[in-house]
Amino acid sequence: MERRRRWSRAEKERLVAACLEPNASVSEIARSAGIHAGQLFRWRKELCQVSPPPARQFIPVEVAALPAPDPVETTLPPRPRKKISIVTIELGRNQGEDACAS
Repeated sequence: MERRRRWSRAEKERLVAACLEPNASVSEIARSAGIHAGQLFRWRKELCQVSPPPARQFIPVEVAALPAPDPVETTLPPRPRKKISIVTIELGRNQGEDACAS
């Protein structure tokens, strides 16, 4: 019975790097190393995995009350009146039309 081969991280990285070269054939690289192409794809997924960004931490915030401002007259000038528009919508059908025309 054939023993299972153990690949070092450096060997895996070398083969995966070869797969990332322009015009590289994963099948040919795998065949030359004596492994299946699926194994190379799995190694590439493992080795090229990007770690998620660190979790955001909350920063304590202290809220301080400010003194109330001095009262100032804040009346706004009157706004000009807008022109009024009227829209009429008629619902229903005209007497001369048949709703279920054949």
